[in-house]
Amino acid sequence: MSGTEHEKGHYNDTEQHEHECSCCSCSANENIFCECDEDENEEKAVFAREIKFLSAAALLFVLLLVTEEFYSGSVNGVLLSSAFIVLYLVCGLPVLRSAMRAISKFDIFNEFTLMGAATLSAVAIGEMSEAVGVMLFYRLGEAFQERASSGSRRSIKALLATKPLSARVIKDGELIDVDPKEIVKGDIIQVMPGEMIPIDGIIRSGASDIDSSSMTGESIPVHAIQGDPVHGGTLALDGLLTIEAAGPFEDSTIARMLEMVQNAAARKSPTERFITKFAKWYTPAVFAMASMVAFIPPLTGHGELREWFYRGLVLLVISCPCALVISIPLGYFGGIGSASKRGILVKGANVFDALSKVKTAIFDKTGTLTYGRFKVTKVVTFKDISREDLLKTAASVEVGSTHPVAASIIEAAGETEIDPDALITQSSGKGMILTKGDSVTAAGNAALMRDLGITPEEVSTHGTVVHVMKDSLYMGYIVLQDSLRKESGRAIRELREQGIKEVYMLTGDRDSVARLISDELGLDGYRSELMPEDKVEALMEFCKGETEKTLYVGDGINDGPVLVTSETGIAMGGFGSQVAVEVADAVILDDSPLKVVELLRIARKTRTIVWQNVFMALGVKGLFLIGGAAGIAGLWEAVFADVGVALLAILNATRASKS
Repeated sequence: MSGTEHEKGHYNDTEQHEHECSCCSCSANENIFCECDEDENEEKAVFAREIKFLSAAALLFVLLLVTEEFYSGSVNGVLLSSAFIVLYLVCGLPVLRSAMRAISKFDIFNEFTLMGAATLSAVAIGEMSEAVGVMLFYRLGEAFQERASSGSRRSIKALLATKPLSARVIKDGELIDVDPKEIVKGDIIQVMPGEMIPIDGIIRSGASDIDSSSMTGESIPVHAIQGDPVHGGTLALDGLLTIEAAGPFEDSTIARMLEMVQNAAARKSPTERFITKFAKWYTPAVFAMASMVAFIPPLTGHGELREWFYRGLVLLVISCPCALVISIPLGYFGGIGSASKRGILVKGANVFDALSKVKTAIFDKTGTLTYGRFKVTKVVTFKDISREDLLKTAASVEVGSTHPVAASIIEAAGETEIDPDALITQSSGKGMILTKGDSVTAAGNAALMRDLGITPEEVSTHGTVVHVMKDSLYMGYIVLQDSLRKESGRAIRELREQGIKEVYMLTGDRDSVARLISDELGLDGYRSELMPEDKVEALMEFCKGETEKTLYVGDGINDGPVLVTSETGIAMGGFGSQVAVEVADAVILDDSPLKVVELLRIARKTRTIVWQNVFMALGVKGLFLIGGAAGIAGLWEAVFADVGVALLAILNATRASKS
């Protein structure tokens, strides 16, 4: 199969699935799956109709074979041949139409032209029964291939089915049903018990257990109360909620997930690209070999033309590379589906090839190895400033930041007013600055204070320190502490068991905090107090200038450059920044570092299955090609070498979607 490998769809006695899907404008010949959400019941019905048709054709074929074998003397030969030709056309017409369509587009070497040429030639030399048998079993193989493909798509389609179809917005005291795409930031949404949450937001009233299994793979519901963030696509199980939308639908987690999944198959792996190129050379090469086998020996006086022509036909049938061209993308797609069921979105098959070779893993600290949920543990003030004043001042600046540290300070300060006349800016990797007229207020690390001409207090306490100043007056500092994720230690141990030789950590936090985390996890090294631009330099230092075989895991805006620089970037997408999610190669929806280990396992299993298929297909076809050229294998054996091996490879490929 080459240029038209995805054109085949379901064969039946009327129509063939065309290049473009009837219900959308997606290009079915570019991806292993149609981007529309096909109805599974319709797929089953089409498959059932095809099997019924082929069963009836097979029964008629058996009757004709029995007649030919035992009653040929009492049946008119022309009538028997006509029956075979009619059955051949009934079974083979879709294939012949596809062959003609491919030839009209100058695509000569593909499975349709191979099957068409081989079977028509068999008819021409009187091998009627074998021509019908090849076409019948080819059709049967195609039906099961399509069914296997549908099964591997099921987990992806289940994810697509989580797309909310409607939302209930509260406006002027009334409930209005709207399309989720019409929601804007600040809208108040009502969600009843048992309903899907349509958009990302914050719970403003009510409490409920939230089932996020469709997105994260986590089967245990999480209890959410007022003030907690929730994600679109999750299910409110047992409570009435009102939710303030965090933004438009296109920025929501579920919308980003849908886009990533739909685009995943477009990013082919190096293995897929190699096989596609290989098939383009392999098929015409075997076509040429079959022609030489068919004509050179009889032309040089070594046997009869009919015998060698038949051997050439056998080679044509065997040469069809569909076992490679179908089963390999199907294997990768099964891996993508398996990952999605576990709450891991992989943006393309190319990610699996890269992950299977990873030797160095580098983690961001905050929000990745730690929870990223800071708690104010200490407030130290100067110049008779009260604790409340220090927190209020810091909060007035931090309202311009989405960092977890800022959220914790705002929470500790209580209700914080936003001054519409103030200008708040971020000093990347250092902190926030508020300017109003000639007044300057800042909250950030010691480097920011020094930039503003302030000498901050030296702090030895473990934790993240935020210094506060206003109008050249140093007001004091706030200490916040984050806690290590309970699964981080296990994740590091299992990564080493997976063959990861070195594990490092990068952080903008203080050295004392970074050292504590590094020692507790047994890391091979770390770099602390890094600016965003420093993280790239630190990564290059750890991987000795070669980013190949390097994996980076992060969640923040400042992780964007290093996620792009590493060969494979993984974003913690549950509460991570949109920038990190957009640039990463894979996204972990529940923020668990253990999912990095799961992803590596899935990637390596998928690659193993893919290469098993490559060697099995090439090995079996190679043996049968030799047998066909030597006259040992006939068209029936050729059918097994083509359809049989393709089905075996596809069944093996579906293992990638299983645990």
